[in-house]
Amino acid sequence: MPKLSTDSSRENPAPGASPDPTMRLNRALSLWSLVIIGMVMVQPTAPMGIYGVISNKANGHVVTTILFAMVAMLFTAISYGRMARAHPSAGSAYTYVAREIHPFLGYVVGWSMVLDYILGPLICIAFCAKAAMNILPGPSFYLWICIFAAIFTWLNLRGIKTSARLNEGLCAGMVIVVILFLASVARTIWHMHAGPGFYTDPFYNPATFRWPNIFAGTSVAVLTYIGFDAVSTFSEEVENPRRNILFATVLVCLITGLLSALEVYAAQLVWGSKPFPSEQVESAFAIVSRQVGGAVLFQIVNFTLLVANLGSGMGSQLAAGRLLYGMGRGNALPRSFFGAIEPKNRIPRNNILLVGVLALAGAGGLEFFADRLGGGAYEIGAQALNFGAFIGFMGVNAASLILLLRDKEANLVKLAVPVLGILICGFIWIHLSRPALELGAAWMAAGILYGAIRIRGRVAQLDLTPEED
Repeated sequence: MPKLSTDSSRENPAPGASPDPTMRLNRALSLWSLVIIGMVMVQPTAPMGIYGVISNKANGHVVTTILFAMVAMLFTAISYGRMARAHPSAGSAYTYVAREIHPFLGYVVGWSMVLDYILGPLICIAFCAKAAMNILPGPSFYLWICIFAAIFTWLNLRGIKTSARLNEGLCAGMVIVVILFLASVARTIWHMHAGPGFYTDPFYNPATFRWPNIFAGTSVAVLTYIGFDAVSTFSEEVENPRRNILFATVLVCLITGLLSALEVYAAQLVWGSKPFPSEQVESAFAIVSRQVGGAVLFQIVNFTLLVANLGSGMGSQLAAGRLLYGMGRGNALPRSFFGAIEPKNRIPRNNILLVGVLALAGAGGLEFFADRLGGGAYEIGAQALNFGAFIGFMGVNAASLILLLRDKEANLVKLAVPVLGILICGFIWIHLSRPALELGAAWMAAGILYGAIRIRGRVAQLDLTPEED
């Protein structure tokens, strides 16, 4: 495609920050730090919150659906890594689609991912507020969301190195809790009488295995991996991005899948395939924890899920800030605000503050109108999150396919990866709930209208010149 020129007109920079193209994000992350950030955003405890839902849908075959979902998402992870190697930019999906397919389509994909990344901290703020109310019921939900929104934003404003160190501590704490749970399960089953098929039934129980139920469970199990894509938004802050983004993205998917499969396999050994009552579905994993570790482990798991959402919400806010920075620098959004870098910590401060405000307002608004909307802030936000995520996933797979079609050395195996990624993500996307589709459609309509007015067909306004070290 022809080289796109930079719009010569520059808007006035925001106070205390600069959209000067000589200013760069701080390249301070190692491969290990990037994997840790990805693991915290996905959460080592990722399957615990949706364990009961998957178990009921898949007749107890939770571990099977987790592994199927891992294989499915690996196709998209490889496409993300391939695109990051070709275009190491903080704009992530926006930049990949804009450079490989069309600038305006890149804007549309970027706008959809903004929905994903804003809803991430929103639902984490709501979850943390609800969990905190179980511990200290005095303060109201609205006070708690203000507290957690302030914590997320304050920590993320301290710079990428601080965020990385904090993520490492959070990840280590969650892994320790997972180990405690696995040890408690091992102690429990040691004293149990293991009948025929005891160790294989979680994978395949002929009495309850039904393919439609497995597909239904897998569509939910995919939520375990949501967030791995945000690794690519740190392309301008990681050492050797052309190598490390690909490795980190695939590693996050693999580690998440294998660790999640181990967690739910252990839970299934204890609980079996019996369904959870509808009122206990959200706390199903904590119920299993109480069965193997008593009230102490029950409370530990509850607290850990709060901490996990704290880390995930911070990571989502970080990623949203980087995505908005890429779109601002490319002039898809006002450059003077979204493309500005705060000089001291070299972070997109304006974007982090904006995402914090939007997440706070969204959590409060959804909770206020919960009765009319048919659910709380956490439930509604979680349903809508996949809308933007899977549009972005399909866009990245399509961009990867276009990139490979221009590569004379590409073979059918390489081409099959993005094709399968598009088909799988498309299948999941069209089966989202109606409220998610309606909310997502409204968001996309607003974004497309804004983009059409701002750009007015002049794609030359979009600056997609690659960033160089």
